Amino acid sequence: MVEYELTKGEGRARVNVTVNSLGNDLVVRIYNQNAHIGAVAIGDYDYEHERASVSVITRLGHKDDALAREAAYLLSKSTRRPVCVIAGVHLDNITREEIDEILANTKTAISEIINV
Repeated sequence: MVEYELTKGEGRARVNVTVNSLGNDLVVRIYNQNAHIGAVAIGDYDYEHERASVSVITRLGHKDDALAREAAYLLSKSTRRPVCVIAGVHLDNITREEIDEILANTKTAISEIINV
């Protein structure tokens, strides 16, 4: 069951984000119309040092680690909870402008989730 779902952006740069609880932890999916598993990031909060830390696994040939890493870091830091982010956004013949839009749309979505 999806507990929170939103879409940001339009056209080829549109990004979908879903959030589910898994006990006290969060599982977040970031994807577009060509959803896949491109990268997985685990964010964890260190209470002793009051900081978040992230580990990332990226599939060969994929570039989704930037989306997964930033989302896991921001969510873990703000919620102080363990977070697993699965990111898979693919566009054929993607342009630099579309990459920037996707990054911005994802950041907007994550900020909205943090502020809920």
